[in-house]
Amino acid sequence: MKGENEMKVLLYFEGQHMIRRSGIGHAMRHQMAALDSQGIEWTLNEKDDYDILHLNTVGIASEMIAKKARREGKKILVHAHSTQEDFRNSFLLSNQVSALFKKRLMHVYQLGDRIVTPTPYSKRLLEEYGITIPIDAVSNGVDLERFARDERKIAAYRDHFHLEGKKSVICVGLPFERKGIFDFIEVARQLPEVTFIWFGKVPLYTVPAKIRRIVKGAHPPNVIFPGYVEGDVLEGAYAGADAFFFPSKEETEGIVVLEALAASQQIIVRDIPVFSDWLTHGVNCWKGKDTDEFRALVSAAVNHKLKDIRAGALQCAQERSIEAVGRSLRRVYEKLYE
Repeated sequence: MKGENEMKVLLYFEGQHMIRRSGIGHAMRHQMAALDSQGIEWTLNEKDDYDILHLNTVGIASEMIAKKARREGKKILVHAHSTQEDFRNSFLLSNQVSALFKKRLMHVYQLGDRIVTPTPYSKRLLEEYGITIPIDAVSNGVDLERFARDERKIAAYRDHFHLEGKKSVICVGLPFERKGIFDFIEVARQLPEVTFIWFGKVPLYTVPAKIRRIVKGAHPPNVIFPGYVEGDVLEGAYAGADAFFFPSKEETEGIVVLEALAASQQIIVRDIPVFSDWLTHGVNCWKGKDTDEFRALVSAAVNHKLKDIRAGALQCAQERSIEAVGRSLRRVYEKLYE
């Protein structure tokens, strides 16, 4: 392998402007910061000279640059952010084309010398697909400083939504059925004294009609859909809400969960396989299986009747800091040359 100071990585993201607000967009920023933390030189410009292609997207341009890198003898790391499972129940017609989407993923993922994916769960899924290329599980990471509890940001959140004297519960994510939006709405319906806020926006023409109806107004009066929000209001919401309720049915990791952990929040998630390896009920989160369990947990959280697990939540986030991700990526890059 080249000397450490000579290694240069091309972080390739197709359609950078389009993905800026997505989970992959967050991953891009985290990778840049992670490599900076380790003194690893990187570029986003495919015309630059580089040693390792770190491929993050699966479009035609991504396939072409992978093939070009292969011809030039570059090492290729493919970052598997998506699976067939987390594509289903998202966009309009996603279920109908999910088999084709899986086929595309497998084709692009196998262009690499190694694959990295966010969790042991998503690694297992890829192996079940029949992929035999070596796979490493590396978290997307979280900016601990950005999401640390900050009273000024909490005040900005509470002022923005006029929450003085009110209890609030938040979720962050695209308004998809997969994300558990129907459970979120049902729990809100059963707890009318609590304000429920769902942060996240998607062009409504891209989602099924039943999702459009909910976002446009077919929801209880104690539910707010503010759309895409960033900065102090969102960061303050993570720590300033009484609970973070994330009833998603499928994830490869869930960057927003990491952000809530970093905010030392009471976190309520669905008990699904992706969380089994790193989230523990009653230690760093609370897990439910259905709306009855979710309602009970949310009610207990907003009334401060749950055990305080904030220290466990923060420790879990600290283990997935940007610096920790940088160290893990360095080890993966080194494996490419073994």
